Amino acid sequence: MLVSGSTRRSFLRAVGSGAAALSAAACTGFATSGNGGMIFLSTQFRPADEAERFRTLLAAAAPGVGYVTIEESPFASQVRSQVDAGATKIGLLGGLHGDLAPLADGYLEDLTGLLADFGARGWSAEYLKLAKVGTDRTWYIPWATASYVLAAHADALEHLPPGVDAASLTYDQFLDWAVAARRANGNRPVLGLPAGPKGLLHRFVQGFLLPSFTGGQITTFRSNEAVTAWQYLRELWANCVQSSTNFDFMQEPLDSGEARMAWDHVVRLVHAPERDPRDWRMLPAPRGAHGLGYMAVIAGLAIPKGSTDPELAQRTISTLTRPETQLRLLRSNGFFPAVDTAIPADLPPAVQLEADAVRKQQEAPGAILSLPPVGLGQREGEVSKVFKDSFRSIVLDGADIRSTLDQQARVLQGILDELKVPCWAPDPAAQLCRVG
Repeated sequence: MLVSGSTRRSFLRAVGSGAAALSAAACTGFATSGNGGMIFLSTQFRPADEAERFRTLLAAAAPGVGYVTIEESPFASQVRSQVDAGATKIGLLGGLHGDLAPLADGYLEDLTGLLADFGARGWSAEYLKLAKVGTDRTWYIPWATASYVLAAHADALEHLPPGVDAASLTYDQFLDWAVAARRANGNRPVLGLPAGPKGLLHRFVQGFLLPSFTGGQITTFRSNEAVTAWQYLRELWANCVQSSTNFDFMQEPLDSGEARMAWDHVVRLVHAPERDPRDWRMLPAPRGAHGLGYMAVIAGLAIPKGSTDPELAQRTISTLTRPETQLRLLRSNGFFPAVDTAIPADLPPAVQLEADAVRKQQEAPGAILSLPPVGLGQREGEVSKVFKDSFRSIVLDGADIRSTLDQQARVLQGILDELKVPCWAPDPAAQLCRVG
């Protein structure tokens, strides 16, 4: 059962019919293409095909639950406004850590007791710590994960420097590999990075490069080690396919042969090896002086204060976090299990390759877990722009690294001062986040 400061009676208030809840939801401005019943409001699987695949899974796993998708910013405002009004029309919440953490201890029910009831399902200690959001209570149950990895075709693997293990690269070895592959290809680079308008190269800087070189992201933003990291990225970029500034999804240039090795989100790599998976490898990210920095996308399940059906919400969380359901989600929507479960051998080969790389990345000695920005709401894009602008100035335009970082640090600190939010992993969770 749930353990919280509220009484059982107050927790069970506002139980209503699923049809009425869906009707009310339609009046509040979010899409209601679920199948009726208790509303499961989520920021995940918003594209129509992803939503329908998940609804099919949910209908079999948890009948009586209607899956409703919403963007991140209105997600938080919907939950806050309904709970503050004492008229919650939602039964269950799904979102990334950054969506749920700002709602803890005020808008979410304490799930410490529910987590204890589940026993040893094998959540990692890091994920369970995140779910506490800096308190001694659990505010969401880890649901699913995704990450970013390296993909390499056999053509590129031939040019690994002697004695280098592709599954345990340092950043220096990664650069040496890119240089060797370029030279062997008639001086034409084969490494691609997603630096297009919708690419996720800023996540590489935030979650991989800076943590590996500096141990942090925000508190080390303008450190001497950060200067070294940006010097490295300049050298790496000099060995990248020139059209990388047009690449949004790396699976497309990998599939066409325009690039033969790349880094990207697993969802944006998976189609490249589909035709000839035996010619591909998926690899963990490299490591730097501080360890192997990697960014994990962690989704969780939470129950809002005044849930319309807390008992159904608890049962749904239990079902969705069982190993067999987690594997069905991997097959249907490409998100990896948050619990410890063996990845079956009959997965599509490309997914199997990614699963192995993600596992090795998580379990690597000295792994440094990083998160996308937390608690920024609509202003997350402004923080991402700081990293994008730094890349454009330093790497593309050749601007002075120190002066660029000092300038962008002032912009970043201004945003954080206005929001008054703590830092997110891997930086220490001080009350107010300070750019260092």
